[in-house]
Amino acid sequence: MPQPPKGMSDRDFQAALRRIREVAGSEWVFSSDEDVELYRDAYSPLWGEEEERVASAAVAPISVEEIQAIVRIANEYRLPLYPISTGKNLTYGGSAPVYSGSVVLDLRRMNRILDVSLRDRSCLVEPGVSYFDLYRHLRQEKIPLWIDTADPGWGGLIGNSLDHGAGYTASDFRDHFDAHCGMEIVLASGEVVRTGMGANPNAKTWQVFKYGMGPWVDGIFSQSNYGIVTKMGFWLMEEPEAALMVNVTAPRRQDIVPLLDILTSLIYSHTILSELQVMSPIMNGSPDPELVRLRVAGAGATDQEWARYVESRNQPCWAASFCFYGAPKVIAASWEHTKDRLAVISGVQFRETASYTFPLTDEQVDAVADKPRLGIPSLNLFGSRNSPTARPSEGHLDFSPMVAPRGEELLALTSVTGKVYADMGLPPPFVGGWIYHRRGMIVFHPVSTYRNAEDNQKTRALFERLVTACAEGGWNTYRIHANFQALAIQTYGFNNGSLHRLHETLKDAIDPNGILSAGRYDIWPKHLREKRA
Repeated sequence: MPQPPKGMSDRDFQAALRRIREVAGSEWVFSSDEDVELYRDAYSPLWGEEEERVASAAVAPISVEEIQAIVRIANEYRLPLYPISTGKNLTYGGSAPVYSGSVVLDLRRMNRILDVSLRDRSCLVEPGVSYFDLYRHLRQEKIPLWIDTADPGWGGLIGNSLDHGAGYTASDFRDHFDAHCGMEIVLASGEVVRTGMGANPNAKTWQVFKYGMGPWVDGIFSQSNYGIVTKMGFWLMEEPEAALMVNVTAPRRQDIVPLLDILTSLIYSHTILSELQVMSPIMNGSPDPELVRLRVAGAGATDQEWARYVESRNQPCWAASFCFYGAPKVIAASWEHTKDRLAVISGVQFRETASYTFPLTDEQVDAVADKPRLGIPSLNLFGSRNSPTARPSEGHLDFSPMVAPRGEELLALTSVTGKVYADMGLPPPFVGGWIYHRRGMIVFHPVSTYRNAEDNQKTRALFERLVTACAEGGWNTYRIHANFQALAIQTYGFNNGSLHRLHETLKDAIDPNGILSAGRYDIWPKHLREKRA
């Protein structure tokens, strides 16, 4: 049987579970070995090791009232709870708690779509609503609104938003927390709070205006452990008349500087509305010794050396892809303007990869290759988890530093991470940047995980070196796997960690018994703070 939380007697643990069963029903409290196994981190870098973080039990409430009752029981027994929405953020820890022995509060049964307003272009949902759920609802009801989906699309809107996830469509919707409007939260005390205009019991503008009256507190419930979000509003994108997906290539390594400068200018002026990806077909994770040498050399490698290497591969050094939305005439004008701006780069080439008019039939939806850019959730990402040169693995962690979307920054970061890989005897990863958020670019590095301790020890060492090296270069991660949250928080060390002290001051005030998500983003309750267990 799973063990109770550390420091809690089995007698108290079983008594707390009995009380919780009275609230949620015995069939919705899971405490067998087989049940608890389902809440394991499938991609854990500590798989099977003593330090692996595992749950002691789980409970799946169906209502706010049940959550309130469970929270009050947890306070009586000092029982640690770990709320999840769907638990599908696999590369960041999945549904496993940060503090071993916690009881997972599984909110996937709370899966009601409470409201969709076509006129306000908004929705109100519970935590268990996935991107697939909301997409199907919009399709079935023939509501001409788009969701902005994470990739893969089986995650929950609320959970992804609270962890600062992002997507692919127009800029007003891609940053999922930025596109939320109004929250309902059960606090650690069991009290229910609604933010923004929702604090008015008669509110008609809860999903229209974010701020309400007084301090805007929504942000403290993201990437934190201060409350359990039970409802959340989101702004939705009006379905456009048409969309055009395009690709732009540039031949030389140094072209990344003007390429990104021009493309970001077009993003900021709202000519390009979609997420933008820029990849290097040349720097694709190949173990080719000459490529490794050039990448590790960084600024020490000359443009002439890079030019000779690129020419020998008969490929462009850079490829950018993005999408236009709107009326066909507007799309045509935006595309022509984009080509005019980029024409200053010698050898630049343009290609239209797909075009659509809306609405799409079910058959047309199935045929779309790049589904997220059209607001269509899918699981296609799992078909490309490993690069062609990678050793097969059981999963991966996303190391995701944020850089300014400038060519010099992308090259500098990839030189640093390339050296980390080379020093560990590994081929440097592919080079690419994703502009999901309005003014930042994420440079993803998938770090493989395995089901044996020897390989995972190397995985952890690589991941820790990446975090440290990038932070020293000024590039912090914006989101990270649970096992590395303490390390990442240390890199936000201004004024001897004053931001982290503020986080824990808030924890003490809002959750004095420390029952919610102990250790999440290294925010520990007082009774565990010295141990950082």
